[in-house]
Amino acid sequence: MNSRIQGLLAAMTFSVCTSVSATGLATCDSGPKSGWQPIEKLEKQLIDRGWTVRRVKEDGGCYEVYAINDKGQRVEAYFHPVTLAPVPTRPR
Repeated sequence: MNSRIQGLLAAMTFSVCTSVSATGLATCDSGPKSGWQPIEKLEKQLIDRGWTVRRVKEDGGCYEVYAINDKGQRVEAYFHPVTLAPVPTRPR
């Protein structure tokens, strides 16, 4: 196989492998985004529980939250975007 084709195959493999940004710690079967609850609602629930929310983002179809919980501990937690229920995670 010539080097041009090998280079193209390597680039395609790299782009497929890097296009998936989910960490794999949690996944949610969340359906279309039109059915998701707003991030602001989740933030309010967590603040009402005494959390300090640093960042919320989408990851693996879940909401991924970086926060300080009510015990003062740094947490990375996942929540289902439709129900806002906590999602169990796999250990790293």
